[in-house]
Amino acid sequence: MEEKKNKKEDILKYTQNRELSWLKFNQRVLEEAQDPSVPLLERMKFVAIFTSNLDEFFMIRVGSLFDMAAADPKAVDSRSGMTPSQQLEKIYEAVAPLYKERDKTYAEIKKQLHPYGVCGLDFKELEQSEKKYVKKYFKEQVLPVLSPQIVDANHPFPHLLNKELYVTAMLKQNNRTMLGIVPIPNFISDILYLPGHDIRYIRMEKVIMEYLNLVFGQYEVTEKNYICVTRNADIAPDDEALEVNDDFRYLMKQTLHKRKRMAVVRLEIAEKLNAETEKYFCEKFNITKRQIFRTKMPMKLDYMFAISGNLPDSMKRALIYRPFSPQPSGRLEEGSIMRQIRKKDVLLFYPYESMEPFLQLIKEAAFDPSVMTIKITIYRLAKKARLVEYLCAAAENGKEVTVLIELRARFDEQNNIDWSERLEEAGCRVIYGFEGYKVHSKICLITYRHRNEIQYITQIGTGNYNEKTAAMYTDLSLMTADREIGEDAALFFQNMSIGNLDGIYRHLIVSPTSLKPKILQLMDQEIRKGAKGRIIMKMNSLTDVDFIEKAAEASQAGVRVDLIVRGICCILPGIPGYTENITISSIVGRYLEHPRIFSFGTGTDQKIYIGSADMMTRNTEKRVEVAAPVLDPDVKRQVNGYLEVMLADNVKARVLQKDGTYKKKPITEKRVNSQEHFMKSAVLAARNKKPAPKKQGLRERFAKIFRK
Repeated sequence: MEEKKNKKEDILKYTQNRELSWLKFNQRVLEEAQDPSVPLLERMKFVAIFTSNLDEFFMIRVGSLFDMAAADPKAVDSRSGMTPSQQLEKIYEAVAPLYKERDKTYAEIKKQLHPYGVCGLDFKELEQSEKKYVKKYFKEQVLPVLSPQIVDANHPFPHLLNKELYVTAMLKQNNRTMLGIVPIPNFISDILYLPGHDIRYIRMEKVIMEYLNLVFGQYEVTEKNYICVTRNADIAPDDEALEVNDDFRYLMKQTLHKRKRMAVVRLEIAEKLNAETEKYFCEKFNITKRQIFRTKMPMKLDYMFAISGNLPDSMKRALIYRPFSPQPSGRLEEGSIMRQIRKKDVLLFYPYESMEPFLQLIKEAAFDPSVMTIKITIYRLAKKARLVEYLCAAAENGKEVTVLIELRARFDEQNNIDWSERLEEAGCRVIYGFEGYKVHSKICLITYRHRNEIQYITQIGTGNYNEKTAAMYTDLSLMTADREIGEDAALFFQNMSIGNLDGIYRHLIVSPTSLKPKILQLMDQEIRKGAKGRIIMKMNSLTDVDFIEKAAEASQAGVRVDLIVRGICCILPGIPGYTENITISSIVGRYLEHPRIFSFGTGTDQKIYIGSADMMTRNTEKRVEVAAPVLDPDVKRQVNGYLEVMLADNVKARVLQKDGTYKKKPITEKRVNSQEHFMKSAVLAARNKKPAPKKQGLRERFAKIFRK
């Protein structure tokens, strides 16, 4: 008992709270917005990403802490020793300065965009002709579709939707004061472009605020504002409901409807509230003052992505990244993808290399007479997905197509519901996973008959089968014809179909049963080597306490441990007696870092796995995840090369310090920007790719024979 207590106290010496660690990650995103080497509109996009990240943080993590505080107020976080309420206090304390820093960053970028003719304007900055244009537009196009409301004895306070903007004002009439609320409809553009050659625009909430006197004609309008509520969105389908309703898709539709009405966890305001109005909002939303955040910048910045897309060519070079298209793989020739994978394993590295070979593999399989089955797990899909069309074509061509689609992919639920219906209509067999366990794995299996033998092509990825994010996220996609891996994959899909989470596999490691034990076992092997041991791991987040303790044990045994963790990282490096031999870096750049790579040992003894799981308890214990070994020596060298470059990054990498802060590496010899390096390497490889040998016709072959 005493030993267990000491262990708990020890871990607090080299760990940190996950929520505060996440906020530090989002601060690194904001630092990209402050980097003068990043083009101006790209910097503004980083402000937008920071903002949407923070929105999701409040909806999910803060929402979850509120639920925990209500359910078990004395529960203690094992990595920081704090209760839910204490964590919330620390979060509000940390978020307030981030709001100020974001406002300042936005204002600076906005000012620097003006000389380029990209001008977001307040009403007072408009020219007289522009004011006339805006007023005419408002009266003709906006006012007729608004649905204003007053709040009084006969008009109750309305339900405000999550993350929607509302213009508010205090209204006076005959010595009565009341609140007026104007929802900003989704079908109205976020911004109004002004006539002219430059990109001059005004935000719609500012337009509506300016003409509130036309909206509430019989009232005197004072205290204009616009507000936005953030609601708790951390909901899971009720498992008990599954016993009553077997249609999981219907249950998910109910769940999405419920999310719209969850409790408010944050109120954002544009203008300062007086004491009376502040108290009024606190009562109506059942919140405290600390949950109210004032911002001087837009609460929604999605329109910045549209502005970037509409830039004239003359401005693009100065304001956005130089265009880059995912390149054809230098390791693949034109022609049959299946035939090439049968000869040799292929690893694709998105977005530097195109996803096209994988899509062509599925398309080829859909029409190949020798293919019998295609099985795939899907977590997130693009709005337009050729993958789905090819799977549907396969089913229509008589192949057995099994799609395990996760309907609980947060914020993509509706999209996945729609796709599941489309797949079923085409004749695909669609299954939905398990109660209490999300299926987050990225695995695809093609089974075909060749020379009267059943053979396999297996694809294992670190990222989703999403054609849009494959051009924005860095990810690995391994395609192999290895028989034993194929047999493992076939067994995995059989187990998924019958609800068996306890499958035993030769090569694949699968959570919630074998993935974490295998990773810990491989770490133990390195621990036994002492100072000769070597561990390199890349992931998005690290929170799993068992893994954290094992990493500290490895460090204490003298093992050199390098971790590349993009986001949350609950272990602190460099703590004397615990984590001195651990270094942790985070790369935040043009693309979202997403691969999960686990490397143990060096030389011929090295073992490398790639997969879908982060070292988070939710991934290792509450999700179905799959990782596969890299067996091909050439692919192994490929992965090692990627890790080497990422560890050498001294431009976009930040190094975690023992106090929980991050610092950029000093540039001693040459600058290494890993993402730029991989872009250049992909272009070079595609350029140097040998053309496919030209097929000879009968005439050429006979001519060759006669010459001999």
